[in-house]
Amino acid sequence: MTVHEETPLIAIADAPPIDGLSFRPYRGEADLPALIEVMNAAEVADESYEIYGLEAARNWLANLNDFEPSRDMLLAEIDGRLVAASHATFSVRDGTRMFDTYGWVHPDWRRRGIGRALLRWGQDRQRLRAAAQTEAGDLRPASLGSWTVDAATGAVALLVDDGYEPVRWFVEMLRPDLDDLPTVALPEGLELRPITEDLARLVLAADSEAFQDHWGAHEMTEADVRRTLGDPDNDLSLWQVAWDGDEVAGSVLPIIFPNDNAAQGIQRGWLERVSVRRPWRRRGVARALIVAALHALRARGMDAASLGVDAENPTGALGLYEQVGFRVDKRAAAYRKPF
Repeated sequence: MTVHEETPLIAIADAPPIDGLSFRPYRGEADLPALIEVMNAAEVADESYEIYGLEAARNWLANLNDFEPSRDMLLAEIDGRLVAASHATFSVRDGTRMFDTYGWVHPDWRRRGIGRALLRWGQDRQRLRAAAQTEAGDLRPASLGSWTVDAATGAVALLVDDGYEPVRWFVEMLRPDLDDLPTVALPEGLELRPITEDLARLVLAADSEAFQDHWGAHEMTEADVRRTLGDPDNDLSLWQVAWDGDEVAGSVLPIIFPNDNAAQGIQRGWLERVSVRRPWRRRGVARALIVAALHALRARGMDAASLGVDAENPTGALGLYEQVGFRVDKRAAAYRKPF
């Protein structure tokens, strides 16, 4: 992406009357440090702590599905200083075309109408995109959407006031220590093996298949794979994969986010994805892989672990996680609004 010094400003209907406020597209790499600063400040204020470094943000922006930052991202500035940003994304989930809008407002500039202006821009952008798809013959159901943690009370209020409704709840679970970890063997015939990048693609495909019977399921795309494998914090040596011959039976993909940990003064790892394919379920595979992942994180110096899970997960995952020492720590919700 190149920098365009003369990028025109964008007029936003009903924008708040704040002196010096203007809106413009994302201009490229030169915007990235200021964008990261706003994103991270918002994450800390909302206690969600998804803290981005430069390489992670670059990888994320380059590998979103059907996304072009200069077209699908809007920045808000006050006298030339970046204070907020929003981006509009597209995916197909459970056969529904999902047109999501997400955003960040620096805590110093909240409660002034900037977030509402960004949300309305996102919705206008998404309506145009949906109309173009429909005109081209895509007649699948379509919905506006977003997602936010409960702690972001301003974002929750904004979405609800604009007509969004929470349609599914998710919880972040925490195992506050990694002491006294048990040893749990895989079922007979299964084994753990080290993962190479070539095998990683096979693992991710199996993971995608395992999640197809979950709410909000979507086919993993090449962009999804690149985003996962290109994450600078991704470490294949942490992955715990159960193999049955040449078949992936299940996997847990631990990851450590040093920037998140530094922001909170903790040493915590994440069980980023936990999945078992249908033929191998109800045999203790998930429990064995989770425990193996916790051992791997402890060996890397972590003293706590977290994971996210659908509160209504049909496989009983919530109960399993509680049995291995996790407890509910935070909540979030997916929101939807009809066109």
